[in-house]
Amino acid sequence: MSKVFVNIGLSLDGYMAPEGMTLEHWDQPDYKNWAAKWGALMGWIHDLQYFRDNLKLGPGGETGPVNDLLKRTTERIGANIMGKRMFEAGERGWPEEAPFHTDVYVLTHEAREPWARPGGTTFFFVTDGIESALARARISAGSRDIRISGGADVIQQYLNAGLVDELEIALAPVLFGGGRRLFENLSDDVPGFKIDSVFPSALATHLRYVRA
Repeated sequence: MSKVFVNIGLSLDGYMAPEGMTLEHWDQPDYKNWAAKWGALMGWIHDLQYFRDNLKLGPGGETGPVNDLLKRTTERIGANIMGKRMFEAGERGWPEEAPFHTDVYVLTHEAREPWARPGGTTFFFVTDGIESALARARISAGSRDIRISGGADVIQQYLNAGLVDELEIALAPVLFGGGRRLFENLSDDVPGFKIDSVFPSALATHLRYVRA
């Protein structure tokens, strides 16, 4: 059966997104300096060749072990799951050819028709919970794996339900001091994880955990 995994960037003090990074302030990048903080968090990925190719940003970019790591992670994904807040931010910020190239299941309370984008991404809007989204994602993914993309609340729901097999975290040496924490609102019954690999690079330490 395909694996369910989380793959995200995380600040050194445990935040997935800085304070102020909301739809209300999307056009105000200087508000609480959220855009600069987000750029620092994700700086490790922006100049990678595979990232540039995937978003059609033009030739060039860095190759090497981190680029290979990103390529392996991306190519294992057969479907994505995300929350409404992440989707709404991406709807404003992603290019027309959204960067997933898979089916994406959006957890929401608002019914909406599927939204197909160029390049093989189709967003489906799921109103009946995380297990329904996962069941549909498994069908789409086939033999490949399912990524829980975010945000923090969605990841927490899947962790609490014991449905996450692996955690992949790019831990950046930046401090946010506030924002959306990854490891909050967790129950005492969340299954444990063990370290699978640690790979340091100049802009992030790449951590991989698997179910113990």
